[in-house]
Amino acid sequence: MARPWPTRLAFRSSDRALHATFDDGVTVRVPYELLRVESPSAEVQGHAPDQKKLVTGKEQVEVTQAEPVGRYAVRLTFSDGHNSGIFSFDLIRELGENAGELMAEYRAKVAQAKMGRG
Repeated sequence: MARPWPTRLAFRSSDRALHATFDDGVTVRVPYELLRVESPSAEVQGHAPDQKKLVTGKEQVEVTQAEPVGRYAVRLTFSDGHNSGIFSFDLIRELGENAGELMAEYRAKVAQAKMGRG
């Protein structure tokens, strides 16, 4: 079975989100903040699961550029200068399908980290 393929990637500053439509009819919305804090780059993910960094302060981040990478991904440049994450189309779909849950988990981690600094 073929994997769903994006037929449209729309970057909308109005709601700070990537809207991706796939050839199986599914459309997902991925907030720019989620794209930034879940960037697949080593800067964010580290080189092992226990090295993932908690990136904060990205509520207002914008995507300023998107470049195709082969036929499987897109490299995003963010308004804070981050540009080393290559987002596979599978990852974009996964982030979009789980955006609500992922954002809730992220916000809980940020709140916990802030309480731990007091």
